[in-house]
Amino acid sequence: MSSEAVAEVIINDFIAAIHPNFDYVLTDTTFSACLLTLLVVLFAFSTQESRRRLVFRLNVLAIIVALALGIFSSLVSGRAILDPFNQVSKGIYIASVVFAVFPPVLYDSILLTRIFALYPVSNTPRATLLKIFIFPFCVKCARVIVLSFGVNDYVSSQLSTASLEQEQAAAWFRNPYMVSEWTMQIADNMYSVSIFLYNLHIRTSSVKRVGGITERIRQIFYISLANFVFPLIFNIAQIICITTDRSPTTGTVLLTMNNYITVMGVLCATLWFSGTEWVRSRNEQSRDLMFSSPKPQFAKDHVVGGRSGSDVVVVGRANVTFDTTSSDTKADSRQFATPEKDDKFSLV
Repeated sequence: MSSEAVAEVIINDFIAAIHPNFDYVLTDTTFSACLLTLLVVLFAFSTQESRRRLVFRLNVLAIIVALALGIFSSLVSGRAILDPFNQVSKGIYIASVVFAVFPPVLYDSILLTRIFALYPVSNTPRATLLKIFIFPFCVKCARVIVLSFGVNDYVSSQLSTASLEQEQAAAWFRNPYMVSEWTMQIADNMYSVSIFLYNLHIRTSSVKRVGGITERIRQIFYISLANFVFPLIFNIAQIICITTDRSPTTGTVLLTMNNYITVMGVLCATLWFSGTEWVRSRNEQSRDLMFSSPKPQFAKDHVVGGRSGSDVVVVGRANVTFDTTSSDTKADSRQFATPEKDDKFSLV
């Protein structure tokens, strides 16, 4: 065999060896950059009132956990590419596995907090809360137990990082712990979304004729549905992959993407609410500024003969005209000129 053929074989083997790790690094880098941008947007559109809410802090925690997953996974995969003979320690490798499989339980718990908007703790009987939350609580406990057994069974069988990576395919294929976890996640999300949307429909059926409320309810419905549909698709894809494909690369990429997509779904719901709160806060500040500002100088539009005049106040591009007829001291509502309805610059 010639030296060129030997070199080609070596290069091809090296590319085949680093290809899975390259896929992991590419996935983690892309989604981590998106989450970092969304974190900046979340703080930019949040108000002082929204930052005090529990769901806001849980969203920040979810982003931090997802970014930690990206750091650990990129560290393991990057080291395997750059220095394959000197890989990371077993502790860092186990940390990347833990941050990959356990956080979905936290993300689903954040979605479960939406039910408290329909059943406030202070106004709802304890028996009702127990009936509603006993099932998701038990399911989440079962998921944590199953994942603990699965991770312990995987990491305790080998003593080094290299041996763990070599046994990854065998530990992945038809893993009963992971299949059970994803099945319970589907049931957990289905229960939470179903009870939320059903109660939202029941409680808002009497106000559907109001246009603004109808649009808001429709947006809440679509966001809640998206938070369920996308993780459901990835869970089904993961179950199909783990039962039909012996290569863990595709399944690991799906597992990682499921983590990021779930966080983004939860975060989009919070961003939508924070954006609404931000607009409301800005409008209130503009209104307070307008009323607390010094009295403006009004331009007089005198009528021939000096009998009457009008004052004009300009706010943005909308104007309101007040009649100041000297012969009549009573205000006439017909003298008001309504602002332009399609004026996008008027904040009041």
